[in-house]
Amino acid sequence: MYRVAIAELYKWKESRHRKPLIIQGARQVGKTWLMKEFGCQAYADTVYINFDSNSRMAELFASDLDTDRLVMGIELYAGRKINPDSTLLIFDEIQEVPRALSSLKYFCEDAPQYHIVCAGSLLGIALHEGTSFPVGKVDFLPLYPLSFKEFLMAVAGERFAGLLNYRDFQMIASFKQTYIDALKQYFFIGGMPEAVQSFVEERDFNAVRNIQKRILAAYEQDFSKHAPIEIVPKIRMIWNSIPSQLARENKKFVYGLVREGGRAKEYEAAIMWLCDCGLVHKVSRVNASGIPLKAYEDLKAFKLFMVDVGLLGCMTGLRQRTLLDGNALFTEFKGALTEQYVCQQLKAVGDLTVFYYTNDRSSCEIDFVVDTGEQIVPIEVKAEINLKAKSLKTYREKFSPELSVRTSMADYKREDWLLNLPLYAVEEICNCLEQH
Repeated sequence: MYRVAIAELYKWKESRHRKPLIIQGARQVGKTWLMKEFGCQAYADTVYINFDSNSRMAELFASDLDTDRLVMGIELYAGRKINPDSTLLIFDEIQEVPRALSSLKYFCEDAPQYHIVCAGSLLGIALHEGTSFPVGKVDFLPLYPLSFKEFLMAVAGERFAGLLNYRDFQMIASFKQTYIDALKQYFFIGGMPEAVQSFVEERDFNAVRNIQKRILAAYEQDFSKHAPIEIVPKIRMIWNSIPSQLARENKKFVYGLVREGGRAKEYEAAIMWLCDCGLVHKVSRVNASGIPLKAYEDLKAFKLFMVDVGLLGCMTGLRQRTLLDGNALFTEFKGALTEQYVCQQLKAVGDLTVFYYTNDRSSCEIDFVVDTGEQIVPIEVKAEINLKAKSLKTYREKFSPELSVRTSMADYKREDWLLNLPLYAVEEICNCLEQH
């Protein structure tokens, strides 16, 4: 299974300004596999330490954080010498030993020759709680479920993903049924590595569903095990309300759907916890257009998307036979799956800040507005081949963006102000904008 993040890890390895690297992401998105795979590919030796229930490591880091002493202790634990030039040190579930997180500062300052990669399923929580290590002493790499292109490589082969990389849309149109079939599968399977691996090996949708149910059950257990006890019921209520929130025509998050009479201040901590875990993406509203978009963020209005489209389908009970019913898959839940899918791909692309837009009268809504750092790009999501762009036209008349994007099941087409981008090519949005 190929992950684009491997290329980022190679860049990190070769960087002259390399610092200890923290891979952030929700549980089961493949952080441990990625670190070990990178170690196998890029280093002569890998020393893997899992801090979960590891009393020996907890004791080692409990006292002095002198790097020479720590390395000696790790060598004794691993039973072999650590060569700073050719050994990758992997610290997994590092949030379980907060002092190990703190030690990264000293490795950065006093022993930068060591190559250290860390991860933890609930690292976002630990970092948010202010575990003591200074910002600026570590590098970060976000990891999400497999993107559609990574999924395509796994199920259809590198050639089809390569066509997307080259943006050969004429050739892509000749094989578009392959892309559409893979996209339908992705809507059902999603990008959780275990689910994708199972499908590649067995082609059994029922086995995929069972894996997704198991992952969802593990997330629910995390709520009780790791969240502050007073917000656990609220986390559950928020989490379970997401499918019904996204099924609405206007997908703005409504507290009243969580509990009648629900108010923001009751649920803010629960939403923050889910965001810090990487389990939900919070997409805030903007009511104007300018760089940076964050300056126009409306903190009171937002949409919540899940970490993975397959898990959303599992929670809503999406049936396997829906895959066979023409384009029914793309219209079910009023396009909720399609919008979830697009959000997920935009997050996987990289340095894109994602918002949505409505005007004050809510007569014009743009599903996503992204800030590339150089331009603001409105993106309208269509579940089928509907090519009306009323909201995009209204937005363009008001803000005059260089380019607007409409993504649907229609083929690629470039007009002077509008780019029609097929849903299966959403990840290419930045490259298409550069060509513009």
